[in-house]
Amino acid sequence: MSAATRRLTTAQALVRFLAAQYTERDGTRRRLIAGTWGIFGHGNVAGMGQALVEYADAMPYHQGRNEQAMVHAAVGHARHLNRLSAQAVTTSIGPGATNLVTGAALATINRLPVLLLPGDYFASRAADPLLQQLEHPAEADVSVNDTLRPVSRYFDRITRPAALVASALRAMRVLTDPAETGAVTLALPQDVQAEAHDWPEEFFADRVWRVRRPAPDPVELTEAVRAIRAAERPLIIAGGGVHHSEAEQALTALVDATGIPVASTQAGKGALRHDHPADLGGVGHTGTAVSDALARTADLVIGVGTRYSDFTTASGTLFQHPDVRFLNLNVTAFDAHKLAARTLVCDARAGLTALAEGLSGHRVDAVYEAEYRAGKARWAARVEAALRADDDGAVPTQTQVLGALDAVVGDEDVVINAAGSLPGDLHKLWRARSPRQYHLEYGYSCMGYEIPASLGVQQAAPGTPVWALVGDGTYLMNPTELVTAVQENLPVKLILVQNHGYASIGGLSEAVGAERFGTDYRHRAADGTFTGAPLPVDLAANAASLGMEVLRARTVRELREALAVARAATRPTCVHVETDPAPTTPSAEAWWDVPVAEVSAREPATEARAEYERAVADRRHHL
Repeated sequence: MSAATRRLTTAQALVRFLAAQYTERDGTRRRLIAGTWGIFGHGNVAGMGQALVEYADAMPYHQGRNEQAMVHAAVGHARHLNRLSAQAVTTSIGPGATNLVTGAALATINRLPVLLLPGDYFASRAADPLLQQLEHPAEADVSVNDTLRPVSRYFDRITRPAALVASALRAMRVLTDPAETGAVTLALPQDVQAEAHDWPEEFFADRVWRVRRPAPDPVELTEAVRAIRAAERPLIIAGGGVHHSEAEQALTALVDATGIPVASTQAGKGALRHDHPADLGGVGHTGTAVSDALARTADLVIGVGTRYSDFTTASGTLFQHPDVRFLNLNVTAFDAHKLAARTLVCDARAGLTALAEGLSGHRVDAVYEAEYRAGKARWAARVEAALRADDDGAVPTQTQVLGALDAVVGDEDVVINAAGSLPGDLHKLWRARSPRQYHLEYGYSCMGYEIPASLGVQQAAPGTPVWALVGDGTYLMNPTELVTAVQENLPVKLILVQNHGYASIGGLSEAVGAERFGTDYRHRAADGTFTGAPLPVDLAANAASLGMEVLRARTVRELREALAVARAATRPTCVHVETDPAPTTPSAEAWWDVPVAEVSAREPATEARAEYERAVADRRHHL
């Protein structure tokens, strides 16, 4: 007797399949694909579009305005839920599909799951070339979707309906694998999307993907414990893997027992509460003075769930102890082996718990503990001074904007940022109160991430105050999802900082001898020079035109009042503030390698090159 089947189109079958997928970790079950973002065109409207209408009761749909932004929203959702739930994104062929590439790269670099479903050319070649199809003269099976291959952790083109069964299962495996996850792409030829097939009923049954917590290898664990016991100045660097594993309590327990201090990457900030005695704040180029001082003198660096970006390592110049060694606890062997480290390849929570047991009775020297606590106190005083505004009637600086926000938020609030000068200020100064409050995308540092990501986080955590912090440069890159926030009544809070240009890259440009060229928003005279007059651009009015409630704040006092109103708002709200451009953030405590012109006729470049050569001399290869 033949097995039961159901006759559906490929797109209908895919939607039904996705609606029946679940994750489970530690006994908690979540829906794996919580919803689908979509913009429709001829490549997906008759396939995925029709299927989403057919099964609207089973698969929530969210209307996007920009394909890249839809991926960012899905990534924000996945990150806030610790990678245990994801969203899908469907697009047409052509430009709709290629707009996914930046978002896919961001997802994969940050090890965050998102399912991409771009339309594709006719598998039958019945219409060839069709509108928006790329014709390759030597490879007829290539389409623009192949640009997604290098930025996807799994890629397949479904050229026959039956191929979907195996490919969909493989896609789910990658999405739920903590060591492999990232962007997953199933390219869907538009004729195959609409083609009917007899699908086995088992394909649509509820399926639970258990998210593993790999335990540490006993030999690796023994060696790790021995290395920590032998270290005189150990330092933990907490990365995003601590959050993904929900290992914050395990980290706290280890630190409470041993006294080992903790510095954090952008992705790992909040692994300890800011007021924990062992939390030293950010590390690396945008790190705190106390973190970077300890990193320079640490004899054992214990990386937990970090991939050691150049900002974290100060481009290889930060860890300067002559005998420094590394111990990396990571679920991904690729990252665990970095810096020639001793490895502990396992889940972060499982590994930290095992380390705490193996280190029972061990504690760092009291002198070392007193040293870093004193450094933390000194840094806390600098933070307080930077955030404080003594004149309520003055135009706020950017750091005073953060101070005003710090005074308003509660433990549950989420603060989102990704690019510009704000990430550096936040990494140094923000006082994270809970594990998911600090949401910085700094693996790809993608301008335009913040607003759509705030939508994904708001969907993941209804009722939570979610703040998107953007400068004017980032806002102009990608404001369109504000319309979606209004459409879906997602009460995100946007802080729009107006400083008339690319402030962060302007400062970098000056430091490397490029003289802030091309970084200001000013009028250009007929001779090509800038006049200095700011452009008559009203971004607050623009946000209002997209449906936002807009509050204009001109002084510190008005800013505090506006932020309080925004936090209580039940509809999407924007606080617009023009800032005093004077720098008030503590300067960088560690270097970052941006190569400077080796030869130049201009004095700023030659001076910058001399400084570059002094700094690069400190780079080390850890072997």
